[in-house]
Amino acid sequence: MGIGKSKTDPCPLSLSWGKSHSVDTSQRQHKSDSKKSEEMSLSDTAAHSNTAEMPTGEQEGAKGVEEMPEEEAEEEVFLKFVILHAEEDTDEALRVQNLLENDFGIKPGIIFAEMPGGRQHLQNLDDAVNGSAWTILLLTKNFLRDTWCKFQFYTSLMNSVNRQHKYNSVIPMRPLNNPLPRERTPFALRTINALEEESRGFPTQVERIFQDSVYRIQQAIWKETRNTVQRQFIA
Repeated sequence: MGIGKSKTDPCPLSLSWGKSHSVDTSQRQHKSDSKKSEEMSLSDTAAHSNTAEMPTGEQEGAKGVEEMPEEEAEEEVFLKFVILHAEEDTDEALRVQNLLENDFGIKPGIIFAEMPGGRQHLQNLDDAVNGSAWTILLLTKNFLRDTWCKFQFYTSLMNSVNRQHKYNSVIPMRPLNNPLPRERTPFALRTINALEEESRGFPTQVERIFQDSVYRIQQAIWKETRNTVQRQFIA
């Protein structure tokens, strides 16, 4: 009979489907793992490729970002002198600077007008006075008209009194052009021998005041102070 010929399948449908499902799942898992491996491999390759394709200059620039502050610090120079002057006397201050640097070899120097912009005047004044061996006050008729100039010379004098290595570091100077008369000079500055450019003894005065031995002593103190501040900042 037809029913008699129909025997139970040795592999039932449910079991057969289960085996097939197991095989398919294994294959899909294998393919998924292979795909993930390929994606990871491609990701690593892309990252490596991006690094390799980065221009050498950019790679070095990126590595040197953290080193820039140290390099900038190394470029700092302890100046021989700074000239404090009225705003109207910038040209005269530049002339005096060139005179001292070129004719007497006292360099490097700077005038206050050339201090870095974008900072407070008090910060620039502190850097100018403490970052140089001598502070030259350009005594012209314009000097006392400027309240800021008055503050500059009082601050410079107090700094020279309070810091032993800055003693005698403030130098009043009457230039050739538009000099401030002696009778109008503030009493605090009259007690200091001023440089008189029109005097025949001017070259001798310059040589006597701007001595390399004094400069080296102040430079050494300046370096030690700066290094101490840097160590405290790092700590």
